[in-house]
Parts: sequence; structure tokens; C-alpha cells
Amino acid sequence: MNTDWHHIEYPARIVCTTTESVDILYRLGLGDKIVGVSGFATEPPEARQKQKIGTYTTVNLEKISAVHPDLVVAFSDVQASITRDLVQAGFTVFTMNQRSVRGILEATLMLGSLVGAVDAARQLVDEMQNAMEAIQESAVRLPRRPRVYFEEWHDPLISGIGWVGELIEIAGGEDIFPDVKGNRAKERIISADEVVRRNPDMIIASWCGKKVDMQNILNRPNWDKIEAIKNQRVYEIKSAHLLQPGPAILEGLRQIHQIIQQGFA
Repeated sequence: MNTDWHHIEYPARIVCTTTESVDILYRLGLGDKIVGVSGFATEPPEARQKQKIGTYTTVNLEKISAVHPDLVVAFSDVQASITRDLVQAGFTVFTMNQRSVRGILEATLMLGSLVGAVDAARQLVDEMQNAMEAIQESAVRLPRRPRVYFEEWHDPLISGIGWVGELIEIAGGEDIFPDVKGNRAKERIISADEVVRRNPDMIIASWCGKKVDMQNILNRPNWDKIEAIKNQRVYEIKSAHLLQPGPAILEGLRQIHQIIQQGFA
């Protein structure tokens, strides 16, 4: 008699096709359950030892099959074709789609629930909320809110996705492009002249997966008119700390707040 259904456990072998789910699972104490990761997964360092199963836009179905996952965690419409291929291949797939700070917290709870770590996920979310509230309270004491231009890419110029603008506001700044928000990068393309016109006090760049070329920013035509350039307030934050919608955004938030505080020193 078949008794496989007598002993049911939560997923024990998990493949993560993007980095934020890796981040969440390690923080929930479940890093040992991860059997496959994106080639971009570098944090924590132990994640680099996991089987690489693809990039952000492609996966290797054979490599995924070889690690026998109980669950594959994907992300967003960018991976819609990946999700389709995985489902058609018979895998169980959970696709997250968080695009805001609230969404990131909710995704953490949902993933925790899927893997049997409800209490740990609730604790992690509480810790994240407390950290954000502490920074927000600190920001209230700033003498004013500097106007911040966030650059996600340089060619073409792309402003920050929704949660980055939220982090700037929490940290005590004012996002100069609150009207330019969209899930897709092409929806957030802006002109160099418009950055000059809006004249930010600070520029924070975090080029997705690439080191920022400061000279590229400083030497753009007419940008010497911008207050941020005049006062040498141009900064870089690693994309891993801002552009991956998971708990790592707390590090990016801390850095933004520190940058804003330094501006008043």
C-alpha cells in the first residue's frame, strides 16, 4: 500500500531564480534548504556555493531538474516566460511581484508561510518595520528635506522604481521624480535636461549590477548647473542594497539616511 501521503513536510529543496528570495530565506534560517540560485546571488557569501541555475532572464531547466526542487521561487513579469516554462515542465512555482516597501514586507510573510517559517517571517518583518520607523523618526529632526535624484541606469537615464522613492522619503529626502514611477524600466526613462530643470540637492546612483562611473555623471552637458554637482553631493550605493526587493533594502535605507545627514553636517 502506498503511504507517501502519510508524511508531508514543508518544501525542503528550494530553487530561487532571483536574489531577494535567497536573502529572505537565509534571514529566516532556511539557507540550507536552497539548492539552486541565480548567478547574481552573492549575499550572504554562502549563497555563492549553491548550484547556479541561470541569470535574471533565463534559467537552465536541466540544472533545475537535477537538484529536484519541491518549490521554485521566481519574481515579476520579467520572469513570466521563465515561470511559464517551469510550470509546463511540472515544477511548483511561487512568483512574487513586490513593487513597494509594503509589498516587500508582504512578500516576506508569504514566502515564510510557504516554507513553514511563519513566526520567523513575522519576526523579520517586525524588525524591518522597527528599523524603518527609527530612521523615519530620525529624519523628522532634519532641518529640511533635500531634493534627491536617484539614477538606476545611465543610458538611457532611468529613475528609481517605486520602493526606492519610498526609501528616499523615509530617510528624510524628497524624490524629485515622484511622478515617474513604473514597474518596467522603460516607463521610468527621463531626460538629462529634466534633471537639470528639477535641480536636485543630491544625486544618488545605483546602476543595476554595474559600478557607477562618477565622471560620466559629473561631466554631462549642463549638469554643472545642478546644486548636487556644484556642492559635490553625488553618491553611489550598491545595487544589491537598493534594487533587490527584499530585506537588503534596509542597508540601502541606512545609507541614504546617512548621506542626507552628512549633507547637513
